[in-house]
Amino acid sequence: MEWWEAGLLGLLQGLTEFLPVSSSAHLVLGQKVLGIEAQGDLLFEVFVHLGTALSIVTLYWRRVGAILAHTLRAVRQPVRAYHDFPDVRLSFFILLTMVPTGLTYLLLAPALEAAFGNVRLVCGLLFVTGLLLLLTALKRAQSGALNAGKALVIGLAQCTAFLPGISRSGVTICAALYQNVRPRDAADFSFLMAVPVIFGAALVKGLGLVAEPAQADLVPLVLGTVVAYISGVAAIKVVLRFVKRGSIHYFAYYCFGIGLLGLLLN
Repeated sequence: MEWWEAGLLGLLQGLTEFLPVSSSAHLVLGQKVLGIEAQGDLLFEVFVHLGTALSIVTLYWRRVGAILAHTLRAVRQPVRAYHDFPDVRLSFFILLTMVPTGLTYLLLAPALEAAFGNVRLVCGLLFVTGLLLLLTALKRAQSGALNAGKALVIGLAQCTAFLPGISRSGVTICAALYQNVRPRDAADFSFLMAVPVIFGAALVKGLGLVAEPAQADLVPLVLGTVVAYISGVAAIKVVLRFVKRGSIHYFAYYCFGIGLLGLLLN
């Protein structure tokens, strides 16, 4: 992989992982249009995933630290800690979202991976993401709190993001907003629940390296990871700004445009 390819793919991964525009769709369409092989370099994929995960930890390090600390202390009295500490409840909600996500991957992985070869399907699903985002414009600002039931629904929504063209951040934020969760809480929860998902994806891909050890080309590897990290931090800040203003639906027009462009170029 050339250094410029690594930088471009790292930028795509970092921006589209968190902007509600589907990172998988951009990688599929990027491969198609530019002829760049985004998949196949397993080591590169692992490291850019870690770069995006670290961008979340960087912006939410206090919250992540508090969640881990309170959850570890809750081992002895989990029921009492669940009622007394919001961070313990949040860690439980994140765990709930992982159950349907993990089951979906285990049961449907081959079929889901086959969808990456269908460019028309990817473009069609970008329109679905756009529609979900556009409908948030009809929602007034809400002040509802997150609970276990809402978290499970958000986890179920996250399962659809295995399909290329469905944005993970977009569908989870929308699922929270549709359930009257406060906008900032919806965005925060979407990003925090992504940490185990992204680290899990990196772990799964990393296990593949055990069977097929890869030789690292250091410059593209480091460049792609750093670019993914920096662009990830920037993307999270942009999404938070749009969500707080109640204007996340503006990303719908981008999804419609990219979906239409993909259909025209295919």
